[in-house]
Amino acid sequence: MSDAIVLTVSSNGAYSFTKTNREAVTLLAGLGVEGDVHAGETVKHRSRVAQDPTRPNLRQVHLIHAELFEEVAGAGFEVAPGDLGENITTRGIDLLSLPTGARLHLGEEAVVEVTGLRNPCVQIDRFRGGLLKQVLGRDENGEVVRKAGIMSVVLTGGEVRPGDPIRVELPEGPHRPLERV
Repeated sequence: MSDAIVLTVSSNGAYSFTKTNREAVTLLAGLGVEGDVHAGETVKHRSRVAQDPTRPNLRQVHLIHAELFEEVAGAGFEVAPGDLGENITTRGIDLLSLPTGARLHLGEEAVVEVTGLRNPCVQIDRFRGGLLKQVLGRDENGEVVRKAGIMSVVLTGGEVRPGDPIRVELPEGPHRPLERV
């Protein structure tokens, strides 16, 4: 995993499915991406706000692996960084296999802690009809497989830019697999 890098960084100050690619983003400890609509200590995703606006925001920073875009391209879907609403697009790291609590050191200062899997929703099909089926499936045991990236919270703030290295720090003790958040 030593060759893992940040491919792109994206944010959007308004509710929109996609996010605009940037030269850099600033991660703010306990909040998320500066200026992004999903930044905050409490939930910001519209459906979660409707359920309970006081719950902690476990979805401050959304990361997706660029390898997913190559996978769905094989099925005829063109998807670019930022298109699925992620803040950070990575290359060279198997995000989906990380355990809950893994820490990702992004660039020189920023550290995020992985909280769980993004739960793909119907908005993905609104973006590209049929794409949801590509990022949400079942394994050989019939278990749901979510491929639309992971969610995290910011432990240590800092600037993150394309090309920054990513270093993984695994938690101690038995590892818990990621669940949807």
